[in-house]
Amino acid sequence: MKSLSTNSYQAFALVGRVLLATIFLVSGFGKLVAASATMGYIASVGLPAPMLGYAVALTLEIGGGLLLIVGYQTRLVATLLAMFSILTALFFHHAFGDQNQMFHFLKDLAIAGGLVQVIAFGAGAYSLDGRRGLPEVRAAW
Repeated sequence: MKSLSTNSYQAFALVGRVLLATIFLVSGFGKLVAASATMGYIASVGLPAPMLGYAVALTLEIGGGLLLIVGYQTRLVATLLAMFSILTALFFHHAFGDQNQMFHFLKDLAIAGGLVQVIAFGAGAYSLDGRRGLPEVRAAW
């Protein structure tokens, strides 16, 4: 069986970043068009400063999503988005008796898991970080 080329692995890294970023971008743009509903939802779970929470979520989702796609400061961005995903799961999707909330909880954890892979292996060659020559983990096989 023929192994994949280095270019194939680099293309997979790019595709993975784009797929991970998509959920953040869609969610962020959803928050943009429904700002008051988002702030109301933040307040409804008992978090203080809904406006600040909204601004942080918007910045992380849209800004982080775009940075993840282009691969700039990728490990830092992936770390912030992974923490955001875990906190979102814990604060907003912890009603385990509700199957829909359990699904969203597990989805957020799975997204965090994908982001941990980005943290571990870097953005790949097809990224701004790759163009700057930042180190990445290469497959040993």
